[in-house]
Amino acid sequence: MKKPSLLTQVLVAFVVAVALGLIFGDKMSVVQPLGDLFLRLIKFIMAPLILTTLIVGVTSLQDTKQLFSMGGRTIVFYLFTTLIAVTIGIVYAVILSPGTGANVSLQQGATAPSGEAPTLTETLLNMIPENPFAALMEGNILQIIFMAIAIGLGILFVGEPAKPIQKLFESFSTVMFKITSGIMVIAPIGIFGMVAPIIGEYGLAVLAPLAKVIIAVALGCLTQLLVVYSLAVKGFAGMSPLTFLKGIAPAGLVAFSTASSGATLPVSMKNVQENLGVSKETASFVLPLGATMNMDGSAIYQGVAALFIAQFYGIDLGMSEILLIMFTTTIASIGTAGVPGAGMIMLTMVLAAVNLPVEGIALIAAIDRILDMFRTSVNIVGDAAASVVVDSYEKKSKEKANQQAS
Repeated sequence: MKKPSLLTQVLVAFVVAVALGLIFGDKMSVVQPLGDLFLRLIKFIMAPLILTTLIVGVTSLQDTKQLFSMGGRTIVFYLFTTLIAVTIGIVYAVILSPGTGANVSLQQGATAPSGEAPTLTETLLNMIPENPFAALMEGNILQIIFMAIAIGLGILFVGEPAKPIQKLFESFSTVMFKITSGIMVIAPIGIFGMVAPIIGEYGLAVLAPLAKVIIAVALGCLTQLLVVYSLAVKGFAGMSPLTFLKGIAPAGLVAFSTASSGATLPVSMKNVQENLGVSKETASFVLPLGATMNMDGSAIYQGVAALFIAQFYGIDLGMSEILLIMFTTTIASIGTAGVPGAGMIMLTMVLAAVNLPVEGIALIAAIDRILDMFRTSVNIVGDAAASVVVDSYEKKSKEKANQQAS
């Protein structure tokens, strides 16, 4: 008998978790250690995997010209789709008007997240680690990415004498992928342990007052998935949208369960290479960048949340304020960490930009975790779409270069 695929196992675990969460409620917190175990294992592999694979990705490029070519295409794709995403979120928020007449009370103990969102200058400066080892220990993805690119470029410029170091990181990367494969064996159990307690705690009743918010975010996420990404992979890479969505589905479900782009990165890298045919060098470069730069799902959430808070407080936003929300969200997405709850920190920056009450975040604090699951799934699928599109262009460039050479 053929063993069920990882996607099938994850789907079954997710459905069972939802069902048992609704039936047993808070009692399902007993299985949370299973989810915590899986999340710890994913976080355990995340920093060394990003470091080694990105170094391998940079050093595998033939020259710095290819590096800047791939990097430019990746960044343009991420910023463009983020701008589209926040626009979609705003459109659905205008249509559904989730904050108009909403009967929501501030959750007891729910407050705006502590700390202020960093400015663009601070984000750029904070990318450079003062202590590389501290960056690895803290799992600071932006700093790890900077360190990996710096090491990769150093190896490229040094050339032949640095080949042993390049081989070392290639071997290290292979080991990390092997460990990742082992961790993925228990993915269905881990997802069950994370989803069941969440459903058990919130159930369906607590979602009713904020149903329009959830619907707006969900519709925005579906539009981004089924329209924007499908058109992108079909139009720029010639890939069937069905093939694309099916291939990245396991990573999308893990993202939905963990609400962490960074934690899902190992699964994404495995899926795009094995299911979507993306080269290792492209996946190793594009996906780690996407874990911090590409926040399309979060952008949809920012658009919906900002308009919800404005509508709730009876504040009319003009076109200039809406355009400012779009711009701020796109820029803020660059420095948003791929961890659960980071979207709320990002939202403070957006609200402050248009003088909306920051304390309004507390209105949706109770369902932020639910919304986080939706937006993180979109973030992950967006990373995969970028890798497919960029890889297609890189392969075409190589073919053209080979033809000219011959």
